Amino acid sequence: MTGQRTVLYQSVGEQLTHFDVDVEAATLARRGSVTLPSKVQYVWQHPSRKFLTVSTSDAPSGNTPDKGKVHCLSAVRVDANGALALHGEPQPLPSRPIHHCVDRSGNYALSAFCNPSHITVHRINADGTIGAEVAQNVKVDVGVYAHQVVTAPSNRMVIFPARGNDGRPGKPEDPGAIKVFGFKDGQLTALQSVDAVGKGGLDYRPRHVDFHPTQPWMYVNVESQNELHMHRIDGDSVIAKPLFVKTTLAAKHDPQFHQTNSAIHFHPSGRFLYIANRADSTADFNGKKVFTGGENSIAVFAIDQTTGEPTRIQSVDPLTHHVRTLGIDPSGRLLVSANIRDMWVREGNDVRLAPTALTVFRIGGDGKLTFARKYDIESGGKLQWWAGMMGLPA
Repeated sequence: MTGQRTVLYQSVGEQLTHFDVDVEAATLARRGSVTLPSKVQYVWQHPSRKFLTVSTSDAPSGNTPDKGKVHCLSAVRVDANGALALHGEPQPLPSRPIHHCVDRSGNYALSAFCNPSHITVHRINADGTIGAEVAQNVKVDVGVYAHQVVTAPSNRMVIFPARGNDGRPGKPEDPGAIKVFGFKDGQLTALQSVDAVGKGGLDYRPRHVDFHPTQPWMYVNVESQNELHMHRIDGDSVIAKPLFVKTTLAAKHDPQFHQTNSAIHFHPSGRFLYIANRADSTADFNGKKVFTGGENSIAVFAIDQTTGEPTRIQSVDPLTHHVRTLGIDPSGRLLVSANIRDMWVREGNDVRLAPTALTVFRIGGDGKLTFARKYDIESGGKLQWWAGMMGLPA
């Protein structure tokens, strides 16, 4: 990856913004933006690196009565300097997409919808524009509250974590599961439903997965349980019982605080894995909703290259609250975390606003993170929903 130009793309509301990345200096330089049809939910780079696919929605979130009206999947052209431009006509989606991906052939875009749980497949045309939806021959079980869709390294399987929902007063818990589908020519078929805990999906909130770059190992961040599970992939199936289960937290969870994990990404070498832990509980103080406690951190795991066992070697404060996404540059030397919103914090008898930000870390040869700098973001009350780094075409 030496000499490859690296960019960071970041979303606030409907805006997707381009930053140039100086990997050596660990700096970000803001450039231009493109406006999408509604608020950006997720972004995925096409294998050609010439296009992005962007899913958007005007719904506030997945669990609100307001379901929104403008849900789209768009293609965005990436110029040689990283500048962005809408490419072709956005394709309508049935509801708010929470995640999407492009399959490893670059021929299909798969979208996950949380409420109600659903999956769609669209063709990607030869020019990179979004094509028609692929009508499915069979209906697959999509579980409750889907949260991610990705193709396995073989491209023959689709992994579809259906997180479920925690119970609350007057509403019982919804079970979680990882749905595994066969995938060929844009068609999905049912393969298995993974319940790693063995309780029918109770006490199991699988959110996202990532794959070791060379070994048949899949790692799952389990959201409400604040755990990392490692599963072995055997051909076109996932071994349901995890080989390793580790906490993602540095300290024992205090149940009075809302505590979950979010993003999970492998280092390009496969030797390290990074997971964001997030806390956002608040209480009234001096007329503001003020942060009350919990762990906001980036957990660094070293991966045993023989067994796949993850060992937490570091937990670093991103100096923000509620990190939702993070990105690693293709050379594996920088990590940037992105939190979702501003947060009021208490300082003695006063309060101050901790703004939405992008936090830049250097990645050492041992995988550990060293803080480089933080860029405060003027969000205007909107959410910084996504950020990620990628290399441009040579």
